[in-house]
Amino acid sequence: MKTNSKNYTEILEEICTTTIAPEAEKIDRNGTFPEKSINTLKKSGLLGAVSSPEVDGLGLGIRGATTIVERIGKECGSTAMVVMMHFAGTAVLEAFASKEIRKAAARGQHLSTLAFSESSSRSHFWTPTGTASRNDNTVVLNAHKSWVTSATQATAYIWSSQPVESKGKSTLWLVPANSEGLSIDRVFNGLGLRGNNSSSIAASKVKVPFSARLGPDGSGFDTMIKIVLPMFCLCNAAASVGFMRAAIDRTASHATNTQYQHVPSSLADLPTIRNYIGRMKVLTDASRSLLLEAVSAVENGRTNALFQVFTSKAAAGESVTQVLDLAMRICGGAAFRKDVGVERYFRDARAAGIMGPTTDILYDFIGKTVCGMELFS
Repeated sequence: MKTNSKNYTEILEEICTTTIAPEAEKIDRNGTFPEKSINTLKKSGLLGAVSSPEVDGLGLGIRGATTIVERIGKECGSTAMVVMMHFAGTAVLEAFASKEIRKAAARGQHLSTLAFSESSSRSHFWTPTGTASRNDNTVVLNAHKSWVTSATQATAYIWSSQPVESKGKSTLWLVPANSEGLSIDRVFNGLGLRGNNSSSIAASKVKVPFSARLGPDGSGFDTMIKIVLPMFCLCNAAASVGFMRAAIDRTASHATNTQYQHVPSSLADLPTIRNYIGRMKVLTDASRSLLLEAVSAVENGRTNALFQVFTSKAAAGESVTQVLDLAMRICGGAAFRKDVGVERYFRDARAAGIMGPTTDILYDFIGKTVCGMELFS
C-alpha cells in the first residue's frame, strides 16, 4: 500500500507496532542508531512528510510531522529525535534547496539534520561563531558544532555560520557529510536518547560551493525563526507528549496488575496512586492541547504563532519530567527494572528541557513577550 495523506497514520501505526517498538529496547541498551526503524520509515515514504507532493512528498506540513513524531516517541525516543531533526532540516531544504535534493529527501534517499549548536555559543544556537569566507565560487567553513543528531548517518547537514559579507546574524549552508575537513569528535554515549547518534563535528577549512548556500547571505536567523524553530520546537513537544502517553500506559498497567498478596487489592486501589496517575493524565492532555493550538497558529499564520510555539515546547518539556517523575514514584522499585519500561522514558525525557531553546530560555522569551520587550535584543 502506497503511503498518502489519507492513510499515513494507519501505516505509521503498523510500523510503530511491528518495527519501532520491538527495536527500542535494543537501541537504548546498545546506544546504536535506529537503522532498521529509519530504513522502514524511509521505504514507507513517511520521511517525506513535510516534502511537497511536487517532489513526491506527502505534503503533510507541521501537523503531519508532529503527529508522526508523537506516535514514534511513544515507542522510541531515539528514533523520534532522528525523525524530528530530519523534518526540521527538510523544511529548510523545501524552501531553498534544488529540486533534485528535495526529491531525494522526500524519497528517503537524503537524511537531513541540523548543525546549529556550537560549544562557544551554547544553547544560543541562533548566534553562530563559526566562520565562512568566500574564495571565488567556493566558501571555506570553520567551526566546532556540538550536538549534531545523526552525525555519522546524515547525508548532509543544514549548517550555520557567520555571514560572509552581510550584516545579518547568520547564513545557512548545505554541507555534505562526506566533505573533506569534517571530523566527528566522539561517539555519543549518553544518559537518554542513546541511539540518536548525536556528536560534535569539527569543520577545518571545509570547502563547499557558494551555490550550497540556503537562502541569502545573512538571512539564516530569519530562516531559523520562521522555518526551523516552529518545526523543531513543536516536534520536540510532540515527542514529549509521546513519552508521557507511554508513561501513563505503562504506569496504569503496572498499578492495576500489581496485586498485594495479603489483601485482595492492587496498587490502583490506593487513592494516592490514582491521584498521581490523574496528575499524569492532566499534564499530558494540557501539553497536547497546547501543542495542537500551536500547530493551528503556525498553519494559519497567526501573529502570536511564535509565542504559541515557545509555550508549547516549554510546557511539554516541563511536564514530561514531572510525568516521568510520577511514573517512577508510582512504580517504585519496579520502575528501576528494564522490563517495566518506565526508566527509559524517564531518561529520555530529561533532554526536552535542555535542547535549545532550553525551557529556561523559553520562559524568558515568553516573559519578554508578555512585557512587550524585544526577544533577541
